[in-house]
Amino acid sequence: MRGKLWFSLWVLFLWGSSFGRFVVEKNSLKVTSPESLKGTYKCAIGNFGVPQYGGTMVGIVSYPTANRKACKSFDDFDISFKSKPGRFPTFLLLDRGDCYFTEKAWNAQNAGAAAILVADDKVESLITMDTPEQYSGGASYLQNITIPSALISKSFGDDLKKALENDDMVNVNLDWRESLPHPDERVEYEFWTNSNDECGSKCDSQIEFVKSFKGAAQVLEKKGYTQFTPHYITWYCPEPFIPSKQCKSQCINKGRYCAPDPEQDFSRGYEGRDVVIQNLRQVCVFKVANESGKPWSWWDYVTDFSIRCPMKEKKYTKECAEEVIQSLGIDLEKINKCIGDPDADEENPVLKAEQDAQIGKDSRGDVTILPTLVINNRQYRGKLDKGAVLKAICAGFQETTEPALCLSEEIETNECLENNGGCWEDKAANITACRDTFRGRVCECPIVHGVKFVGDGYTHCKASGSGRCEINNGGCWKETKDGRTYSACVDDGCKCPPGFRGDGVKTCEDIDECKEKIACQCSACKCKNTWGGYDCSCSGDLLYIKEHDACISKKATTEVGWSFLWVIFFGLAVAGIGAYVVYKYRIRSYMDSEIRAIMAQYMPLDNQGEASNHILHGDI
Repeated sequence: MRGKLWFSLWVLFLWGSSFGRFVVEKNSLKVTSPESLKGTYKCAIGNFGVPQYGGTMVGIVSYPTANRKACKSFDDFDISFKSKPGRFPTFLLLDRGDCYFTEKAWNAQNAGAAAILVADDKVESLITMDTPEQYSGGASYLQNITIPSALISKSFGDDLKKALENDDMVNVNLDWRESLPHPDERVEYEFWTNSNDECGSKCDSQIEFVKSFKGAAQVLEKKGYTQFTPHYITWYCPEPFIPSKQCKSQCINKGRYCAPDPEQDFSRGYEGRDVVIQNLRQVCVFKVANESGKPWSWWDYVTDFSIRCPMKEKKYTKECAEEVIQSLGIDLEKINKCIGDPDADEENPVLKAEQDAQIGKDSRGDVTILPTLVINNRQYRGKLDKGAVLKAICAGFQETTEPALCLSEEIETNECLENNGGCWEDKAANITACRDTFRGRVCECPIVHGVKFVGDGYTHCKASGSGRCEINNGGCWKETKDGRTYSACVDDGCKCPPGFRGDGVKTCEDIDECKEKIACQCSACKCKNTWGGYDCSCSGDLLYIKEHDACISKKATTEVGWSFLWVIFFGLAVAGIGAYVVYKYRIRSYMDSEIRAIMAQYMPLDNQGEASNHILHGDI
């Protein structure tokens, strides 16, 4: 008992002397009605539940008539806040005090509340709601709390209560979109953890998180979407206590780096120095793996070590750790060099860097809670769960730059399940514009089987382009009758086919060509209307010519046909003879002119000789 008391006092001393600045992570709460409260207020994010990082949540505030501190089940008071169709989610306003924050959240969640707002009971700066380390009563439900929680100031809480007493409907919007900055297309995050596996529910949740998150973390890291760094908290032993048995068993490097006894009992089990050395080994595994270009190997090592080398099986040893390292192909010699000599009276550069990193810088406060996630230099608040953490990391990307992993089903908001999220849908074709994302649902016209739908996503979406008629006939009219099928779907819209009239979407009615006298109107014609067309025939031995809407004799048609052929044949023969005569004439003329030209070169013609002599006499 004295050992545990000394241990507690020592830890309190170290915490009080080593850390000085804890930053409360906040989000915005916007009141949209009543007019008297309209505005934006700050609230502190609880360190449990699932804050909707990157998104928003709309609801109405309710202050229970009984059990206002929510320290008991609301079933005992026959009170329910479960959502009904068409009703806003309920944000339950609760009073602080009498029980832990997590107990309030659990009771509110079971009663159907969508979120809790805890009003402070005194005037002070906002704090982060959490569960004390020594509280073990909430272990059974802590990881099952899924609703977000926020602490609000006493004055704001009093204003909300007053408005509700006046029967005002208080509409609020919880906004986590700016809770995490997103300066660029890569998210940088740190995980502050511990290799100790004998500290109860907190240690169990840490290793379960590592196991479940490993796959997502490695995908994000391998593709360059994130830069991950693990960290470990150590303390130093005050100089007057360095020679003590307690410091020697909890510290390495002469009291410079210490960790609490795993069982908080100095007389049994592993010692704090064993934890420090294993923490150091895990940091070195990351450093060596990172230098080789495979920082994601850290996740494999930590997972395998927790399975193969647990404390409860007395395998939490250097030998077991080295077997795991060798099985993963990581350079053991470099890791041992990185670890150095734990008994040396000198600083270890790796652990010194870890202690320096614990101190908050810029917008990030000191790391004082284990486990802690720091995303883009902001401390994550909420449940240590794969889906919740992945949602927070995804919120660190600029919108529209998120990797595909951020749009997967496992972190979607499921808002489309109720009333289709208020988006457009075609129930007949089972197509919807509602799409769940980690930021909330979006109403966006879909692409189905390569066919793009266009529209506002809320009231209408219309298939466009080629192939549109293959999906629910493009939303156009289509009907089958008497073995015939007609469709109004065309590439650029809906248009009733020939023989029909209508809007092409809901109706296309058959046109009675006979009754409306738009076909088969010759004197000898007989007209019969059909669905989508008509049949026209002629009386007696007559043939109907559709192009001319006329009836002619079949015999006359044959005679006229043969006569026409004879005329064509005679015409072709005359044309051929004429062409031959012209051809012969042109050939004869051409040959005569060529002969005359040749003879003129050797034998001047009569008229050419006379002209030449006349010119010569003139020169003399």
